[in-house]
Amino acid sequence: MSPDTQQWTPIHGQPYRPAPYRPERMPAQESLARAAELRERMDGRRTVRHFSPDPVPEQVVRDAIACAATAPSGAHQQPWTFVLVKDPAVREQIRAAAEQEEQLSYDGRLGDEWLAALRPIGTDAVKTHLTDAPALIVVFQQRYWLGEDGTKHKHYYVDESVGIAVGMLLSALHLSGLAALIHTPSPMRFLSHVLNRPENEKAFAVIPVGYPSPDCEVPDLIRKSLDQVMVEV
Repeated sequence: MSPDTQQWTPIHGQPYRPAPYRPERMPAQESLARAAELRERMDGRRTVRHFSPDPVPEQVVRDAIACAATAPSGAHQQPWTFVLVKDPAVREQIRAAAEQEEQLSYDGRLGDEWLAALRPIGTDAVKTHLTDAPALIVVFQQRYWLGEDGTKHKHYYVDESVGIAVGMLLSALHLSGLAALIHTPSPMRFLSHVLNRPENEKAFAVIPVGYPSPDCEVPDLIRKSLDQVMVEV
């Protein structure tokens, strides 16, 4: 059965039912080669703010979202919704609302220290990527779910679960040849209104997706080295 034809239903309160897991062990040399290739490819990932309006293969984006939805989550409650926004008029609405909030932030709401941290990145309140990119993925976190009788059931480790899923989404998009960025206008309540999302969902991030524009530029940044981010004990 295709994964797309399997319908998930809540397992809250059901007994533990184990299933065998016997993946084939990858030979060490192949594992080393794949890890080195993946490290090199991911090192080439950059956050892009200048997009081409050229369309992207929609199935690539859908498959990337499906990859993100395989992320681990607290109690396997999968507390996420991915809204794929292609309609230009809706993207215009999102941009207008986001720029209004961003202007307030850059005019002083962020504070001097935060603005100083952003200065090397070169960002401002103008968010052309929200309309230039051919698609947006708006990620919502589900704070709770409703039973058939309307009872509210809490989700657990929501921030952690959705954060992991978004990381996997960015990786899947990059490895599939597409560019993206994480955009988090604050506050983001307008997204629930524009996209007509239910009250149990809270916007987590807006992710423009597409190809870099021919004149795309990114900040000249250096990532921390492995020995700066890893400690062996």
